[in-house]
Amino acid sequence: MKTLLIVSHPNLIDSGSQQYFLSSIKNREDVTIHHLEGVYPDWNIDVPSEQELLKQHDRILFQFPFYWYSSPPLLKHWQDVVLEEGFAYGTRGKALTGKQFGLVLMIGVQERDYQAGGDEQFTISELTRPFQAMAHKTGMIYLRPFTIFQFAYMEEDQKMDTLIQYWQMLTMENNNSLPTREKWLIEQLKQAQTTLQSNDANTLNYTIELIEENREHIDGLKVVLDQMYHR
Repeated sequence: MKTLLIVSHPNLIDSGSQQYFLSSIKNREDVTIHHLEGVYPDWNIDVPSEQELLKQHDRILFQFPFYWYSSPPLLKHWQDVVLEEGFAYGTRGKALTGKQFGLVLMIGVQERDYQAGGDEQFTISELTRPFQAMAHKTGMIYLRPFTIFQFAYMEEDQKMDTLIQYWQMLTMENNNSLPTREKWLIEQLKQAQTTLQSNDANTLNYTIELIEENREHIDGLKVVLDQMYHR
């Protein structure tokens, strides 16, 4: 699976949260980082090039700071000119049908503010309805948004937990079951093995074996339970 990460942020270099997450994936071959303000500072968008980029990827994500309950203006302009009739929708506009689409949102306030009765009054799901409608109109599969609240106030262990979830949003198949997460983790560990010293690589190999062994035990228990249930 190939993921296109379309980033919209007018001051990307000055954003500690954006740099933290983007720097962690810059060398991945299965993720393309596409910063709109960096590519189009004059807003003169190359529509054919953008459409071809969309065709080449299986999962399309918008990553941006949540400005006034929406995206920065260049991303909205990108939607207006790139997702045109005949390409993204309409009788002949099937280029995006079946692709996955999701949001990665950087939010400066507390999560509890975006709840019914909270300071913002509305949930993230309610406020992102236009993006859900866009996915529906273009035939894409809408993924649950990945929301990052008050990154600057997180402890280091919270940041690392969030970073792992971010990697999963970008590269794990759209299935949050335990076997899927285990499979994804093993793949990441195997990739990491190729860049480590022998001792560290051996440690990772032992970890992989433990995960696979635990999975076999769980599968065995499921068989026993199924047999008991169907007696």
